[in-house]
Amino acid sequence: MNVKTHHTSDQLLKMYKTESTLRLARRIHGVYLANRGHTCQEIMQITGACRRAIQQWVQKYNKGGIEALKDKPRPGKPTTLPRRKEQKFCRRIASGPSKQDGVSVLNGPAIKRLLEREFGVVYSLWGVYDLLHRLGYSCLCPRPQHENANPNVRQEFKKTSQKHWIQSNQNIQAKE
Repeated sequence: MNVKTHHTSDQLLKMYKTESTLRLARRIHGVYLANRGHTCQEIMQITGACRRAIQQWVQKYNKGGIEALKDKPRPGKPTTLPRRKEQKFCRRIASGPSKQDGVSVLNGPAIKRLLEREFGVVYSLWGVYDLLHRLGYSCLCPRPQHENANPNVRQEFKKTSQKHWIQSNQNIQAKE
């Protein structure tokens, strides 16, 4: 394979060893090996790539150097909630539920309604969960508490309430 001399073999080797992106490092390694005179079959065995991929790496490198080996942005559907509004959404979630929300804890359905009402975007319930996961939120949330709950009364109740456990007299047989 003919490799243009955008870089020396030593430069390619250094770039291969220091590259943090594994996909790019593998491509640079393939070009380095081709530059050192290895056959395509040998490069396939060393890198684990197919013949066509190696040929494409060398071709891209010949046309544009290392920059041509980097991944290009992949097109996809834009997010329903624009990226510029994500921080505002996160601040709104962090502030907790308001009286307008009508709930004591923001759960999936409540957040779905909030997105429609305040941000003008419609998500499915699973879409809301995917959005929250992408923004770093987890499914765990504290147990809801009533806004008028008194922690002192709750602690006193725990201390003074009697624990009554009713044990069933019947032996329930499992079906086989």
